[in-house]
Amino acid sequence: MVNKAHLDSHFYIDSAATSREEIGNPPHHGTVNKLREVGIPVLPHKAVQLTRRDYEKYDYLIGMDDWNIRNMMKILKADPKNKVKKLLDFAGSGRDIADPWYTGNFDKTYEDIQEGLCALLNEIREKEGW
Repeated sequence: MVNKAHLDSHFYIDSAATSREEIGNPPHHGTVNKLREVGIPVLPHKAVQLTRRDYEKYDYLIGMDDWNIRNMMKILKADPKNKVKKLLDFAGSGRDIADPWYTGNFDKTYEDIQEGLCALLNEIREKEGW
């Protein structure tokens, strides 16, 4: 999405786990399959843990659901700059994105993430005047 908008030079995007269960693991095969299906390249990646240092490193710290947000706040301890948000907060719904590891529905998760990311990118573009 950022690449298609030719904005990739303005962003540093990363991913970090909010719990320890998947540390060191690659992305789930269902996620990889869905990304390939829609033409999104899958780079080699292993899950790493979110750290307190990440708070100063990033402008946005995004979780998919309330459980992620709770775990993020346990790690970060505070959010004085209001950086921690649920992805669908940007789309105005604030609902949780269902974890396809449990639901098996990678299509629905992809749609929800797309909705949230489009809204987030629009907010950033407005804020930055792009």
